[in-house]
Amino acid sequence: MEPEQSEDTAVPHKIIADFDTRRGAETAVEHLVQEHGIDRSAIVVRAAGTDNSSGTRRAGADAESGHAGVERHGDPELSGPIEVAVTCPEDRTNSLQSALKKDGAMRLRAA
Repeated sequence: MEPEQSEDTAVPHKIIADFDTRRGAETAVEHLVQEHGIDRSAIVVRAAGTDNSSGTRRAGADAESGHAGVERHGDPELSGPIEVAVTCPEDRTNSLQSALKKDGAMRLRAA
């Protein structure tokens, strides 16, 4: 019988999730950290492509100025999804994939 792997020695696995808004990606990161105990250093957020992007649709600060009575200036770069990559122990991938889906991930894949 093989000994159980502790979380510290478990094989690392990477999950990549695409979000259509920056706000969705940021919310997912907060849930991973606060509700699932993932260390922030194990999470990377970036535009999925080579272009700067705020996602594929406006949300949050990209849709409003954030100040009452102040109009929003400019348009966000909507050049593609926002990618959230999280490195975690392999035995946590199913629960974290479920959490990312719940937070609105459009697409999930392993790397």
